Amino acid sequence: MSHMEPPTPSPAAGTAAAPGRETGHNGPPRYRARDLSRGGDLVTIEHDGQVYTLRITRSNKLILTK
Repeated sequence: MSHMEPPTPSPAAGTAAAPGRETGHNGPPRYRARDLSRGGDLVTIEHDGQVYTLRITRSNKLILTK
């Protein structure tokens, strides 16, 4: 499986962010699902040797499956 760099969200004014992380808030990193899917409706995520699929449905809901 190849390594993909996360997309870079639009930076907030006057702040610098790590790649793929929104700025202007405290807490865990936040990613836009459409940015992760590069405008599509499907993302694969690898975690601890397992592959998960994140799907954006026609009704704009998110479904995460293993």
